[in-house]
Amino acid sequence: MKTLLFATLSLGLVAQEIPLAYGKLCAACHGDRATGTDRGPTLIGSRSLRSRSEGRIRDIIKDGTRAGMPSFALAEGELNVLARAVRSWNASALDAKPVGDVAAGKRVFDVQCLTCHMVRGAGGSNGPDLSNIAKELTVNEIDETLTDPASRKGRHSGASCPGWAFCPSEPWAVVNVQLKTGAVLRGFARGRGLHDLQLQTFDGRMHLLTAAEYVAVREENGSYMPPFKGNAEERKNLIAYIGGLDGVKVGPRADLLTAASAESMRKVVQPVAGEWPGYHGLPSANRHSALTQINLGNASKLKPAWSYTLPHPSLQTTPLVADGVMYVTSPNQVCALDSSAGREIWCYVRTRGDARSMSGDAAKGAQRGVAMLGDRIFFTTDDAHLIALNRLTGALMWDVSMPPQGPGVYGATAAPMVVGDLVVAGVGGGDAPLLGFLAAYKATTGEQAWRFQTIPKRGEAGSETWGGKAIEAGGGATWLTGSYDQESDTLYWPTGNPYPDTDGTDRAGDNLYTDCVIALDAKTGKPKWHFQFTPHDLWDWDATEPLVLVDAPFKGRDRKLLLQANRNGFFYVLDRTTGEFLLGAPFVKRLTWATGLDAKGRPILNPAAKPTMGGTKTCPAVRGATNWYSTAYNPDARLFYVMAVEDCNVYRQAGSWFVPYSDPANPPLKVLRALDIETGKVVWEAQQIGAPEGNYSGVLSTAGGLLFFGESGGDFAAADAKTGKTLWHFNTGQAWKASPMTYTVKGKQYVAIAAGGNVMAFTLGE
Repeated sequence: MKTLLFATLSLGLVAQEIPLAYGKLCAACHGDRATGTDRGPTLIGSRSLRSRSEGRIRDIIKDGTRAGMPSFALAEGELNVLARAVRSWNASALDAKPVGDVAAGKRVFDVQCLTCHMVRGAGGSNGPDLSNIAKELTVNEIDETLTDPASRKGRHSGASCPGWAFCPSEPWAVVNVQLKTGAVLRGFARGRGLHDLQLQTFDGRMHLLTAAEYVAVREENGSYMPPFKGNAEERKNLIAYIGGLDGVKVGPRADLLTAASAESMRKVVQPVAGEWPGYHGLPSANRHSALTQINLGNASKLKPAWSYTLPHPSLQTTPLVADGVMYVTSPNQVCALDSSAGREIWCYVRTRGDARSMSGDAAKGAQRGVAMLGDRIFFTTDDAHLIALNRLTGALMWDVSMPPQGPGVYGATAAPMVVGDLVVAGVGGGDAPLLGFLAAYKATTGEQAWRFQTIPKRGEAGSETWGGKAIEAGGGATWLTGSYDQESDTLYWPTGNPYPDTDGTDRAGDNLYTDCVIALDAKTGKPKWHFQFTPHDLWDWDATEPLVLVDAPFKGRDRKLLLQANRNGFFYVLDRTTGEFLLGAPFVKRLTWATGLDAKGRPILNPAAKPTMGGTKTCPAVRGATNWYSTAYNPDARLFYVMAVEDCNVYRQAGSWFVPYSDPANPPLKVLRALDIETGKVVWEAQQIGAPEGNYSGVLSTAGGLLFFGESGGDFAAADAKTGKTLWHFNTGQAWKASPMTYTVKGKQYVAIAAGGNVMAFTLGE
């Protein structure tokens, strides 16, 4: 046999051998030493082969490829030997297990590398994250990089990575930018086009530049990373340490001690003018912006500014914007964009979870956004993990699994919420048996601070409202972002339906704390009060609609209010300090399950609306008189806005527990309505044209006198907030599953919304 030495013995690797079958069958195309020819690619150090198992390589040899490689009829033993050899030639550093003193190597790394690179949440941001580098590079590639960092420039598959050696895919070219002011900026070109440049300077700042701001960009030769300085033993130990970096492990990171500053926490509750730092913009969940640059007088001049596509056809994300950078999401993906140009700066991508191990919208790919605090971005994954990313680079800092041990099929779809130095997140999956909960984690480390169970255990307060066995896994998912009142340090969170959805025989009673708003002490998670909108829900009417906090006159008195248009068809006004019921009124005409609300807000049930085995027609429909999409209150117009649905379903106690109800004379309707919060009466409405199920657009109110929303026909529109008159519209040709937001960058106001698989931004034309 011929021997192929592709890794140095000094690094503790065993020389690899070329099987005889290779010389007979493969060498003509791939070369005698498997380094490739014009007829076939290299079989050594191939990223493509590194990602494939020995079994998959065996199948390729046996079956050939569409690209032209023939199949080979080899004996089983010979085929296995050849596949094993090819796999060994592409072994990652992690597979190779380079020898050396790992602890000593870490000490070398901490001194020479950690100031620039991040590893498992610790370190600097002037270079790519190396947490997973042992799976991505071979030992030889690591060794070569340490000797001559510039030698690997542009040699990475998929995307070039100029200027930085340890970079499998991200752009880290070092450039000098001559500004028109005469100043020169030097840093990494994190994104670049003909007309714009996203520059990360070495002080950790992102500069979002347009061609109008600079006269020249010069890329430096070589690498920002210096060659390794140390003796042979130190080098060997360093490679042993790097060769073991196999990713961020699941669990909190108590060693990450950089706490969020008071200033960063203040920016969440009192944002810099023009920024949108949370899912709702402000923690009050009132999507009313103080921006006025786009207003009644010029809304007709709105034009598309840019569009960015994510790999999901039905985005539900609400973008966040801070320091000019926008953060958008699709299933298990977070991307940072230049908010003025729409150009990508970085993307974090995580493999989608197994849909069989999750339920509901998470399995389908719903994902509504992120939260931010200081240098971190927080995100929930489809399999109900909460993760923290470095805001500048997208590096994974920590990863915790939220679900408890025990029954339940959990997923997560909602944007987390930052409250002080905690990150609060909930879970979905309420149409399957689970025990709903809300949990808060330390933003620094991912350690759990508190947990509130929405379904009480037997013997706990509220358990008396469950008669039967359903309490063991009774639902109560927490799948929408809540609200927060800084003054009282109170967190308000909506909860989902009980389980089973339409069969209440084994859950007699009100079934707390399902279909509720729960007011919690933000620091401890202890409940202050609750209000249940639909006791003993039999129609799947989650209370997971926005909880809007406003300070406004009500019945001649200034009050701290909580407003919600509930899925059950009633509009509610509560005193948010006590939970006192102040007002409840229908905001849809098709409402048959209750005849009204009593003095305390409890529904007066219609016995004829109870689901039966044969089916009972009841209104609203299962998707509700509204749903999770955003609502808003405009303090100038003194109006509350909601996308309402006029529809009914036939509800069954078991089996296919809801079916569409068709009445040609009264087809389903989607209607944008403006409500007087003191009476609940409709002040104006705009009926939509098109299928209601295709429109899950929320609304955005602005101090410029405008209301933005998605029309059922696919247009994005702006209307007069006081009258509902349409002032501008743009046809996106998409079905809506997201809510709008607004921001300013470089003194210019934009309005953005996800339309289909695109994030679109609009601004005033010149």
